[in-house]
Amino acid sequence: MDDLDSILLGDLLIRDGRIVGISDVGGISDGADIVIDAAGCAVLPGFVQTHIHLCQTLFRGAADDLSLLDWLKKRVWPMEAAHNAESIRASARLGIAELIKGGTTCALTMETVHHTEEVFKVVEETGFRATVGKCMMDKGDDVPAELHENTSASIKESVRLLEAWDGQANGRIHYCFAPRFALSCTPELLSEVARIARERHVIVHTHASENKNECSLVENDTGLRNVSYLDSLGLSGRHTVLAHCVHLDAAEFATLAETATNVAHCPSSNLKLGSGIAEIVKMLEHEISVSLGADGAACNNRLDMFTEMRTMALLQKVTHGPEVIPAKQALRIATMGGARALGLEKQIGSLETGKLADVIVVNLDGIHSTPHARELVSALVYSAQTTDVRSAVIDGQIVLKDGDLLTLNEESVRRDADRESADLLKRAGLEP
Repeated sequence: MDDLDSILLGDLLIRDGRIVGISDVGGISDGADIVIDAAGCAVLPGFVQTHIHLCQTLFRGAADDLSLLDWLKKRVWPMEAAHNAESIRASARLGIAELIKGGTTCALTMETVHHTEEVFKVVEETGFRATVGKCMMDKGDDVPAELHENTSASIKESVRLLEAWDGQANGRIHYCFAPRFALSCTPELLSEVARIARERHVIVHTHASENKNECSLVENDTGLRNVSYLDSLGLSGRHTVLAHCVHLDAAEFATLAETATNVAHCPSSNLKLGSGIAEIVKMLEHEISVSLGADGAACNNRLDMFTEMRTMALLQKVTHGPEVIPAKQALRIATMGGARALGLEKQIGSLETGKLADVIVVNLDGIHSTPHARELVSALVYSAQTTDVRSAVIDGQIVLKDGDLLTLNEESVRRDADRESADLLKRAGLEP
């Protein structure tokens, strides 16, 4: 995934957390402490997802078949309000286990209002790379009392987490401000977030223009379209990631392009919630930065980048013709696109000497990927599945080997998730 789209048959050497050698003639692994035999596999940079909710992994299957605002009010907000430290921890462990096993090595994640510290701890313990934000919500009559914050208290806690966690774990962990969306945040909170984020060079991660009803409510409330409203408060720019952006007008496309604001495209979530199909081809024509995310398990229900790459490409082909979003571009969006959105393009997103060693090994010898000799990238985008991910390395540490998690115990992850999910649904009054 370098600038030349190089595909080599050879070796890659990692030392002290970085890629220190790439050779198409072999020999550079002599003397290595660990050798991973990747014959029959593709070795590529780990996927970078730019819109995830680790706190919602326990909600898988508990919020199906609802439109966005009903999904939030009737299911997701009550469940988020019922979270405690133990359930957040179990949810984050479950989500990270799924992400790693599916080849995602880095994610931008928005948590709920409380217990975000637990997510940071899990990220640190599991060796995952993540930019994590505490959800901010200081507005909304339908917001549960447990999630409705005082404006200054919300900002104070966000700054505390920023100062405690940004740059931790040898730089694997970063903080982002995460105001939920325009309907649940006052202009005072959004303006202050914009000011502090620019001052401290911190990413802002929020939702925008996901659903037509949401867009209408924002316009009725503010007199502006969603993206235009956020931009008017300073929430735009290279450090801003807007999830979804399904329903935009011409002025909003221009704003995203002019401000270099990043869009996190979530095709499966948009389909499942009936939100629509984002105009990705048009965004790319405007040179808008596009990356991919699965969103949360409450609205997908998988955290699977192979599905998101494939779905993005196929949806755009239906609208614009089969030539758009070729496999090579889809793979770039899933790797370098995400790295660029997080401001990490000089660190991760491609296999190049000097970059951090976030690397995955994908088996291509399966029936569903054979033959692949002529079109390797096509096999990765259109044929490969999460179960094909054999190994994963993050920051030079092997976290998945031969399909087995090394920094998490898969059995205990499942057991804890089942227990905490049942208890959470009871607390939320949403038992089956």
